[in-house]
Amino acid sequence: MKRIVILGGGESGAGAAVLAKKQGFDVFVSDLSEIKSQYKKLLNEEGIAWEEKKHTESLIINADEVIKSPGIPDKAPLIKQLKNLGTSIISEIEFAGRYSNAKMICITGSNGKTTTTMLLYHLLKNAGLNVGLAGNVGQSLALQVATENYDFYVVELSSFQLDGMYKFKADLAILLNITPDHLDRYDYNFQNYVDSKFRIIQNQGPENAFIYWENDPVIKAELAKRNINSTLYPFAIDKTEKTSAFVIQNELFINTLKSSLQMSISELALQGIHNTYNSMAAGIAASIVNVKKENIKESLQDFQGVEHRLEYVATVRNIRFINDSKATNVNSCWYALQSIKTPVVLIIGGTDKGNDYTEIEALVEEKVKGMVFLGLDNTALHNFFDSKTNNIVEAQSMEAAVKAAYEMGKDGDAVLLSPCCASFDLFQNYEDRGRQFKKCVKTL
Repeated sequence: MKRIVILGGGESGAGAAVLAKKQGFDVFVSDLSEIKSQYKKLLNEEGIAWEEKKHTESLIINADEVIKSPGIPDKAPLIKQLKNLGTSIISEIEFAGRYSNAKMICITGSNGKTTTTMLLYHLLKNAGLNVGLAGNVGQSLALQVATENYDFYVVELSSFQLDGMYKFKADLAILLNITPDHLDRYDYNFQNYVDSKFRIIQNQGPENAFIYWENDPVIKAELAKRNINSTLYPFAIDKTEKTSAFVIQNELFINTLKSSLQMSISELALQGIHNTYNSMAAGIAASIVNVKKENIKESLQDFQGVEHRLEYVATVRNIRFINDSKATNVNSCWYALQSIKTPVVLIIGGTDKGNDYTEIEALVEEKVKGMVFLGLDNTALHNFFDSKTNNIVEAQSMEAAVKAAYEMGKDGDAVLLSPCCASFDLFQNYEDRGRQFKKCVKTL
């Protein structure tokens, strides 16, 4: 019997274990951290062997194949050892794809992918399609392949998930944008990260769709270098002869081989230029899978948005508080600052991933009246911003950060939590960081 070892017992690992067991493999789950109780319960119910807070080498190196959690870097000693042994190491998405005939609609990008994924899922579900939501959001793809029978999946993919994908094919691939992120995982070489993002179109043929932002300079440069077999659906604000979605005089047009749609930008539920791109990408994809244009329009108008992404929290003493905790890179913060029209008090900081803050420098000078550095080590932030503004406060807790920002704010200002950084120095994850922010704002 083929032995499958799964490293990481979280959402993707537990889901992969259930699917592997269902397919008749000998399955073992190993996690260096503690496994959450809900996943232990699932593994126990399925009769799957597991261990936590350690990796027992003898139980792992005898694997025929290893499914690795996206959070484990390739430079981890155990992964290096398995590679030296020639063991196949794949992602949960790669594994799940082997056992599903559903159409896979996959979304990646440095920014906007969760919003676009949720929006597209909303579009397809509202149109009555039998659709699952997976990847970085929703339940693990493997678990759903094991227990559900969907015709379509909308799958949000990070670069880490893409790195472990080889034969998996996206029927529709969406690439929103590429800006530097996670460079600590890519040897501080931007091209490595770009190559990772472009894995979303590997294995595609002319019968498959590649939807992308036409004016992204990085995507543009890559398209010139690569021989791409997919059918191309670019989107942009300005129309060219190839553009499938564009804007003319505040009217949004979405044209595919199957239909054409027109609606006013002011009708879109998600406002701001970056959200127009997200709506374009989702609208093109929905059109390709034959959702009626009336349904597309309706869903683009009534979508509710994503928690922790430019989420309005409350107005206190005429100061608006906005939770953008999901902004774990500099480009996300750029979008947030660009979308706010009033003076801003910016809460920034966390685990720095080798960030280059020059991208937001001009917007900080133009709009930011004060900054709160929220992190255990704010050296990189001080090195960059100390010469740009003299209104900086340090905070080592969310309560202190919100209080400091509130005191800096004046009538009509906005307080924006848009950290540019990972959250692991002070919080469990970006959701925990965002919830703490909301809680502290509500108690002001």
